Amino acid sequence: MKVSKASVRLLCVALVVILAGSILASVFNGSNGVKVSRTQFETANGTLSGLLYMPSDASSTHPKPTIIVTHGYLNSAEMQDANAIELSRRGYVVLALDQYDHGHSDYKNELYSDTSFFGIWLPFWVNSMHDAVAYMYEQPYVLKDENGNGIIGVTGHSMGGFGTTMAIAMDEQEFLQTGIRKIYCGLTEGSDFMYTGFVGIDAATADSLGGGRYQGKVAAQYDEFFFNDPAVQGGTVRHKDYVSTPDGMTFLQQTSPAQANTWYETSDGGHRIIYQPAQTHPWNHFSKTTTAYAISFYTEAFKDFQSDLTAIDPQNQVWQWKEFFECVALVGFVMLILAVAQILLALPFFSRAKTGTLPVQATTSGTKKWIGYVITVIAILLPAFFFTPLMDDGAGSASVNILFFAGLAAGVCGLVCFILSLMKKTSASPVGSCFLAVSGALLALIAKRPMYQDNSVWTAPGINSIAYWTIGCALMALVVMSAVYVFLKDHSRLSLADYGVTFKPVAIIAGICTALVSVVIAYAVLFLMDALFKTDFRIWTFAFKTFDMNILPAILRYLPTFLLFYVISTASITINTNTQGTKGIKGYLLAICLNAGGAILWLANQYIRLFATGVAAHPGSALSGIVLVAMVPTLSIAAIISRNLYKRTGNIWTPACLNALLMTTMAIANTMVAFK
Repeated sequence: MKVSKASVRLLCVALVVILAGSILASVFNGSNGVKVSRTQFETANGTLSGLLYMPSDASSTHPKPTIIVTHGYLNSAEMQDANAIELSRRGYVVLALDQYDHGHSDYKNELYSDTSFFGIWLPFWVNSMHDAVAYMYEQPYVLKDENGNGIIGVTGHSMGGFGTTMAIAMDEQEFLQTGIRKIYCGLTEGSDFMYTGFVGIDAATADSLGGGRYQGKVAAQYDEFFFNDPAVQGGTVRHKDYVSTPDGMTFLQQTSPAQANTWYETSDGGHRIIYQPAQTHPWNHFSKTTTAYAISFYTEAFKDFQSDLTAIDPQNQVWQWKEFFECVALVGFVMLILAVAQILLALPFFSRAKTGTLPVQATTSGTKKWIGYVITVIAILLPAFFFTPLMDDGAGSASVNILFFAGLAAGVCGLVCFILSLMKKTSASPVGSCFLAVSGALLALIAKRPMYQDNSVWTAPGINSIAYWTIGCALMALVVMSAVYVFLKDHSRLSLADYGVTFKPVAIIAGICTALVSVVIAYAVLFLMDALFKTDFRIWTFAFKTFDMNILPAILRYLPTFLLFYVISTASITINTNTQGTKGIKGYLLAICLNAGGAILWLANQYIRLFATGVAAHPGSALSGIVLVAMVPTLSIAAIISRNLYKRTGNIWTPACLNALLMTTMAIANTMVAFK
């Protein structure tokens, strides 16, 4: 079988796009002659890694003011690209840090107190920044004053901000013993004292341990988690005014509501400021405004060391170009996956994944057409409607019990139809009836039975609620498809093959191998780009990035869950876009709507309401809403892959397996993984 010229052209274009995007991204990543390298070092608590940004004139004979920046929960060092790039191009040495058990860093397993969520959630941020400061303080290129105090700034977003607060408090406590302060100043973004209070550092304690430092906070007005007025109840996804809250006033040492974006002198001789951009929580690290705040903060804090730095206006920023070209490389990465899969499918053995071209179905008309529209809308709306119940409320909750009764009804209905079909009492398909009975029973089961609760097995806590929602969506879709097949389809003209479902063992094995080889080759290119240029493929919170091999067991554990979802979603895309009316781009757009439409609708409802009224549609859905943002490109890309490859193979196995492998790997590489 001959490889098509179109596939080869697509491969060549993909590689050119990836290479060009990566090279240009690296140019802006290391702006003004800054050298970017990956570093790793051992600590008492484990191994920390990060990206080190070294200005060209930094050395042991010319030490420089240094800033450590770090990310929040479930992220990695690259989320601090904006701060790292802009601060380093102004002459600071910058370490963009992976916190413990994130990115390429590891926490010692024996140091976890227990396997509960809080047992594995507390340690990484309590110690990460403090340990990184201890390491950087010893480096010869880091500036110290004549008394040995470190000229080091610390900045963290979200839980990185908690770690920053802890590092300052711990540094001040150590100063009482050693007479040395390693941290000169600190700026937190998207964090208050809510969780540091769990380990004894509330607003008042942090204030008492300020040590006369310059300190600041970026407290976004629409932050989903923090900066809440304790007098306001009913969820945290609402408008905030931190400078008027008790904690905000304590931080600024004011007895009445203070002014945002204003410096205040503290009783210990320090200076503090709170910035309040009209942003959400994750918007902080993808914002020219917040980045300008960070630049301005450190310009003021390090004003006595400006001779060692480069004066560049805070509004003069180039990090956006790095993000743009990494997004270009991301597009090339998706093209590469499709090209590799297409080429493999033309080769011996891999070509056996093909089971024949699917006949295009005629477009329905009249009543059936409108019924089809209604079913499509229902399929899009169900994931949105049950997103909050599944992600936040969990199994057994009142809202999820709706799924229990719906699944139970579907299961009973399917069983009755199956029995009647065997007795020749109905024209309902016995296969479809069986699918309806099984999918309904499974939906009822997961609605009542908690899943992904054991963190010693499901070691990526941030993925667990996503996995639960995903499997719920998969079973809801299977119930809907089975019901439609049983009650509305003409079975004389329609079979499981029209859903892309064939059970040829050789085709399934060849499809799995095609998917595996395609993903391995694509990730090999990603690892090469990281090694050469220290870039990955991303846009905002969505990224394909490198990982350490010790997360492979976690990938394998979560793989079956996501495989089930992508098998069912690919079957749904197959039957709904393989019609005369959905040829070309229309089919791809419908596929994206089927996969990601629910997520888009939920986010639109949540955030339009938040900015319009000051209170989100679901004010209690903080982390879940943020997580869903990255699900939109995930599900959209998966939809494109599903439609493209089922058209070429005639079945669902290759695209479903490829999506499961690709997206599971991507998700685990971008989150916290404990007990490695």
